[in-house]
Amino acid sequence: MSAYGPSITLDLAKKVAGAALAEARANRWNMAVAVVDTAGFLVYFEKMDDTQSGSVAIAQAKARSAALFKRSTKAFQDTLAGGGDGLRVLGLEGAVPVEGGMPVMIDGKIAGAIGVSGGTSAEDGRCAQAAVAALK
Repeated sequence: MSAYGPSITLDLAKKVAGAALAEARANRWNMAVAVVDTAGFLVYFEKMDDTQSGSVAIAQAKARSAALFKRSTKAFQDTLAGGGDGLRVLGLEGAVPVEGGMPVMIDGKIAGAIGVSGGTSAEDGRCAQAAVAALK
């Protein structure tokens, strides 16, 4: 995957999070959304009303994982699901093997990442994908 670029700005983080939240609202899913910089530190966070409390930490962990490992958390989920050597993912500190975390790319470089939690893995992933698509 591409190298890191300049970290995401607050305005862009809000735009990315807004796209994820719009997808969640359109489907009546209650979500927590975290956007982090290239080092995995929180830039922006928003939690919809009635979102389960546990999703706060999970959204941040998914975003951090995607930023630090330069890949979506679905990649870890798929690797783990394959079993065998894929079980090694469980030993990677900070790797979250649950869909919903994706790097945020600007000009082909990683500027940060988004993490979404509150629904099923597929629902979280769909909201994260909507966020990333908002940049294209």
